[in-house]
Amino acid sequence: MKVIQGGVCAAAGFMAGAVHSGIRKAKTKEDLALIVSSSPCQAAAVYTRNKVKADPLQVTKAHLGDHMARAIIANSGNANACAVNGHANAVRQCEAAARYLGMDVNDVLVASTGVIGQELPIELIEQAVDQIELSADNEMLCARAILTTDTKEKMAAVSFEVGGVTCHLGGIAKGSGMIHPNMGTMLAFITTDCAISAQLLQQFLYRNTQTTFNRVSVDGDTSTNDMCIVMANGQAGNVVLETEDEQSAVFEEALHYVMEELAKKIAADGEGADRLMTCTVTHAADEQSAETLAMSICSSSLVKAAMFGADANWGRVLCAMGYSGADFDPEAVSVTFASAAGEITVCENGKGLLFDEELAKKILSEDHVEICADVHQGDAQATCWGCDLTYDYVKINGDYRT
Repeated sequence: MKVIQGGVCAAAGFMAGAVHSGIRKAKTKEDLALIVSSSPCQAAAVYTRNKVKADPLQVTKAHLGDHMARAIIANSGNANACAVNGHANAVRQCEAAARYLGMDVNDVLVASTGVIGQELPIELIEQAVDQIELSADNEMLCARAILTTDTKEKMAAVSFEVGGVTCHLGGIAKGSGMIHPNMGTMLAFITTDCAISAQLLQQFLYRNTQTTFNRVSVDGDTSTNDMCIVMANGQAGNVVLETEDEQSAVFEEALHYVMEELAKKIAADGEGADRLMTCTVTHAADEQSAETLAMSICSSSLVKAAMFGADANWGRVLCAMGYSGADFDPEAVSVTFASAAGEITVCENGKGLLFDEELAKKILSEDHVEICADVHQGDAQATCWGCDLTYDYVKINGDYRT
């Protein structure tokens, strides 16, 4: 596997584009995006487990009943969730894309992100969709168009070989706030030219969602619109992957890498965040326990606040582990903080150590900090990702609608 430049157009046969339709008031940013394959795709998706589900998600699920798709239309600035005419407008959005692209409406998937509870200005989308210029060079525009409070585009791509045939897989994502996924992710779109059955694609997507996007927490909120879609058009020309074997394992490795990279970029770009926080629990009794403990640390507002202040307050780490619900021995835990500036162990056997406070502060002042908790219980481990909690998070969400 080789890391390459690009996103949803890294794979053969995919084009993308975006335009400012007027949903967002700022004319300097695109707010309507298209991703299109020149041939039919096997498709898979995962969705939010929030009981309140946005209408675009429901329409996409219906259109994926045959596990086939060719295009995704997505907008930012309006979630089309809990909104008047929500379902009808999501359908109209698909119809507008289908007319422009000359394809069946059921081959178009739809996603929206933005303010909840406001009616989608569908006429703006219908008027703007045919202004989108599709090109393999426009994936950055597409990645920008789906952003809300994000500060940067999120893309990742790789090439890999299946049976001697070079394949490509890439994706884009958005996510900055309302991120504590219990499904797939905020919004993520992944494309590949590898030939793979829809059933195996769905299996791999679901499995790798659990160890990537579902291990990210920015603020503890799970959105109404979260989904991750993967489309595979098979244009690489490899023998179709249909079962789990050595060849499909190469594909799954590529998928996992792209999903993990996007997950980490989402965590690093959390609303108002100054630093990425990686939490790893090692030597746990089993992977589920390790994940539960790591996610509890990552989700703790007090731990996040301590990281913002570069404060080596390891007691908050143990506290978060203690209320996680996972079984472990508090008197066996050691805690280490690490970054590019070094590492320092601050707790052993559940008790605090004398440590260099200045060194600890230097370590925790880096853009990427690691919290490592060793529970000395078994051989399992898990890593979760989050970010610090800053003053700006409150400022951003205090007037989000305006």
